[in-house]
Order: sequence, then structure tokens, then C-alpha cells
Amino acid sequence: MLEKVVALVKEVGQQVIMPRYLRVGRQYKSDGSFFTEADVAAQTALFDALQKIHPAPLLGEEMSREEQELQWMQGNEGLWSVDPIDGTSNFFNGLPYFAISVAYLVQGKSVLGVVYNPATHEMFYAQKGGGAFLNGMPLPLNRYVPNLSNAMANVDLKRLDRKLAATVAAYPPYASQRNYGASTLEWCYIAAGYFDLYLHGGQKPWDYAAGSLILEEAGGKMCGFDHEDYWAGSPWRRSVIAALDAGLFMQWRDWVHKNR
Repeated sequence: MLEKVVALVKEVGQQVIMPRYLRVGRQYKSDGSFFTEADVAAQTALFDALQKIHPAPLLGEEMSREEQELQWMQGNEGLWSVDPIDGTSNFFNGLPYFAISVAYLVQGKSVLGVVYNPATHEMFYAQKGGGAFLNGMPLPLNRYVPNLSNAMANVDLKRLDRKLAATVAAYPPYASQRNYGASTLEWCYIAAGYFDLYLHGGQKPWDYAAGSLILEEAGGKMCGFDHEDYWAGSPWRRSVIAALDAGLFMQWRDWVHKNR
């Protein structure tokens, strides 16, 4: 099933998304966020093909909240989670940092994950117990382990509470930070070793389902703000504290908890 999903995601990326790159307008949702024709076309193509690969309920970002909750409840024994374009703002503005994300979950936990950036041809994928890969190369690619003080962090400040965001911004315990605006790829870049630390205040299933498995299969560690078990708590706003190296993860987790 993994090989079929990888092939499907690549096909949709190259044949549905990239021909629309820098050629579509934006449309607004009721919550003020926006989407493009490419998001809708990609989700439709993925939904149709995934049902042929393995019939199961489908959860997608471009659905109403009521539909999403219904699919989640119906998908305990098997659920496809799809983000047709994560990083829509980047896609719309021409920044080549966006991705298709597809995951398959059983009892609310990911067992298969694929994340593909069609602009850079980066294909990340993992299956539970089978390791994680980028274009066939085992992850992580970079095995350098820094101290917390000279680590590179990926931090989404706008989704942190005010106190933690202010402390991170003013007194960061690491050397440098980045945030490029596509959660699915952020997970994968941690798994690859491009970043050392990750912090995010709240993600939806399509943001974390594929990437969290890829990081886990690469040997990374993760938890939430309020739960050592990353998978505990609400699936609709899941916070992330993560690192590729176990020792660095414990330092990072302790610092975040101390400063919340």
C-alpha cells in the first residue's frame, strides 16, 4: 500500500498541483483562511484514488468541520488523512515550500505516512516499523547532535501562548530558529536532521499524521505540552515538542515546560 500511495502522491503533485503553481487565485473559508483551486482539485484526485487503493473514511483539510468530525469518528479502524497542499500561502506566493501529505491511521495513530514537495521533488515516507526515507535514502541524513545552546530550531511562534512565545523570542535557549509555514514538511526536516528542535502550539490531524510517523520512524522523540504521550489529548489541537536526538529532546522538553 505504501508504494501505491507514494506513486499516487507524486502523480497528483506533478499533474494536478504544479500546472497550477502561480496560476490560481485564492478563495476564502468561513474562518478567514484561504484555499485555491489547486487545493480542491488535489483533494478530489487523492480521495478518488485512495478509495481504490484501500476503502476507508477520508479526512481532508478542505472539508467542513462537521464532515471532518464525522469522518474521524467513523475511521477508528482505518482512516485516510489528507492535506492536499500544506503551505497554501507559500504555494500561492511562489515560495517552493509546500507539500502534499497523506497518512493512514488505525485507532487514531498513524501507521503509514507520505509527504511530498512537488516543487523540490522531496518525497518523505514511512510505514510503522519500517523506518523512514527521503527519496529512497534512510533518515536521518544528518546525524550531528548539538548541545541545546547551539541547536537549530523550527518554532511556530504565532500558535504559542503569549508567555511562552515572548520567552522563546527574547531568551531562546538555542542558537537559531526558522519557520517556513508548512507543518508537514517541518516534521520531515526534523526527521532528516536539517533542524534539531521543533515547537508548535497546535496542529490538526492532517498537519501531524504523516510527519509525526516519519519522525518517529527516523528515531525522533516527541510529546505534547500537557502529555508525555504525544497521542493523548484532543486530536484537533495537538501541540508538539520534538527533537531527533533523545538526549536533546529531554533538554528541550524540560526548558519548554519550565517556561510555559
